[in-house]
Amino acid sequence: MAKLLTLILIASLACKLLAGKWPWELLKADGRSANEAKARALLGISRTAGYDEVIEAHRRLIARVHPDRGGSSEAVHEANAARDLLLARLSDRRPG
Repeated sequence: MAKLLTLILIASLACKLLAGKWPWELLKADGRSANEAKARALLGISRTAGYDEVIEAHRRLIARVHPDRGGSSEAVHEANAARDLLLARLSDRRPG
């Protein structure tokens, strides 16, 4: 049992040193990246899109799905959530 715990500890430390994150952080990040991929697909932007591209894509999407133009409020909420998620990711990645 002690050997197993030692092995798990060593593997966790190696993961932290090599990837810069603990193993449980890597597992949690997979769900985040899936949500981010869905948001990017909804807005129709690439993975390298910056702040201005996210805002412009959001404006175009809102113009198509707004209830005044035959869309639904649910689609507007989805577009807003996608924009907020991507902008939060951009601010998380900024240095400083």
